[in-house]
Amino acid sequence: MTGITFTPIGVVHSPFRDPRNMPIQPVGARGVRGTVELDPVYAAGVKDLAGFSRIILLYHLHRSEGYTLEVVPFLDTAPHGVFATRAPRRPNAIGLSILRLVAVDGTTLHVEDVDILDGTPVLDIKPYVPAFDAYPDERAGWLAAGAEDPRTVRSDGRFC
Repeated sequence: MTGITFTPIGVVHSPFRDPRNMPIQPVGARGVRGTVELDPVYAAGVKDLAGFSRIILLYHLHRSEGYTLEVVPFLDTAPHGVFATRAPRRPNAIGLSILRLVAVDGTTLHVEDVDILDGTPVLDIKPYVPAFDAYPDERAGWLAAGAEDPRTVRSDGRFC
């Protein structure tokens, strides 16, 4: 396989400067505000985005180094394959968060439920569409066995 190169389209600004003790998922960051500052060259790309209540943000986990194929995730004490978790130390350090879109001001997106480190490079934005993206009756693998509550668990630095 050949390498793939991405160019960031913007940056996340959040209250989280250190990966330790921050929320591990947007559900644990309810009400936490931040912004997504896009490069002005992408201004036309946000046309009609304000009509959506949520966005899917794809970003580079820029502080994650290396990876392991088995990890002990934040929500469990047993090791799992990295692809069965949302752990940040992955072969391709790509993160995904579904955020509430509060407002669009030019190339600044005001968002809530931010579980992302300040200064994180943004790779892409997609609208969250419930008819396409919500599957509430699906299986949740090992998480269904009573994993810890993601609303209260905070990063402990194990992936720093």
